[in-house]
Amino acid sequence: MRFAGRFVCAVFPAIFLFLGCAVVSYSQQEGSGAGVMNTTTQGPAVPAAAPAPAVPAASASVAEQAMASAPDPQTGYISGAVQDAYGDLVEGATAVLEDGTPADRRTVETNDIGTFQFAGLRPGVTYHVKVTGKGFLDWTSQAIVLKPGEFFTITGIQLKLPESVSSVTVYSDTAQIATEQVQIEEHQRVLGFIPNFYVVYDSQNVVPMTKKLKFQLAFKVATDPVSFAGAAFIAGVDQASDTPDYRQGWKGYGQRFGANYTDGFTDIMFGGAILPVLLHQDPRYYYQGTGTTKSRLIHALSYPFFCKGDNGKMQPNYSTMGGDLISSSLSNLYYPTSNRGAGLVFSNFAIGTGERALSTVLQEFVLRRLTPSAKKQN
Repeated sequence: MRFAGRFVCAVFPAIFLFLGCAVVSYSQQEGSGAGVMNTTTQGPAVPAAAPAPAVPAASASVAEQAMASAPDPQTGYISGAVQDAYGDLVEGATAVLEDGTPADRRTVETNDIGTFQFAGLRPGVTYHVKVTGKGFLDWTSQAIVLKPGEFFTITGIQLKLPESVSSVTVYSDTAQIATEQVQIEEHQRVLGFIPNFYVVYDSQNVVPMTKKLKFQLAFKVATDPVSFAGAAFIAGVDQASDTPDYRQGWKGYGQRFGANYTDGFTDIMFGGAILPVLLHQDPRYYYQGTGTTKSRLIHALSYPFFCKGDNGKMQPNYSTMGGDLISSSLSNLYYPTSNRGAGLVFSNFAIGTGERALSTVLQEFVLRRLTPSAKKQN
């Protein structure tokens, strides 16, 4: 009999139960209509003998600057405020103004209050404004034709999420969210002391674990004091049943303890970290909690064979099954010669799969009520 290390958070509790939210600057690009006016003024003819007095260069420069800075009363403005699906203003979204002429295509970004503006626009020209934002679907306005000097405000600019996304929580990055969620899971303990780390109770807002977090969680379970206690308990059961074929006495008990702990350690490191990282799969069990008893039972029993990928979709649980097979195969390196072979591999694989199915059924129907921190989660 082998100790399933990755599921000490569930299998070992089962044994005890049976025994008892980037700052972007606002930019505004002036249109061609508000550009510098180039003027050439020619006075009346003056006899050569009496030339007109020259205008001082400084005075001419001031006059030209005044003419250049004076707004054209005929040009207009287009402005707007960008919101997301929840009514929050979107900073850093990109607004593109087009009039059908590639040379006059303008781009600005929304400021820290989600607004933008295009100035110096020609009246009578048909404009369109397209707004884009990272993670949102594009938004395009209807045709806009300005009157001379008109200030036009676009209303109803709302960036929506793709259909495949049901909800979004805004943080600085997803790695921070994943870290905080794993920290919550690391406080989940049955009866306050037995690890129950590999269970997701709030499945609506969960994000994929990073590579680092997968290794971190696996190592934390493998080195938890209860994992050592679980291996010691199973070693005692094996000692009493005289299996595998180690000798009796303290030396035999130590060999059985080492074999059981190594089984668990290799199982959790391959099935809970190495393969999930390589195959982009989530090693955690997702608690259903609602629906009929039959649907919840099917959900729990299917976990050893199907899991959620890092992309959020269900897929064959290659990580768990592969971890069990690798761990069972490695057992041939340290089990007694009389116990080695294909029988050891497949019997340990079958035992591991059965333990996992039993643990997920207990997770679905029993263990949450015995996990104080989990009972507080909505």
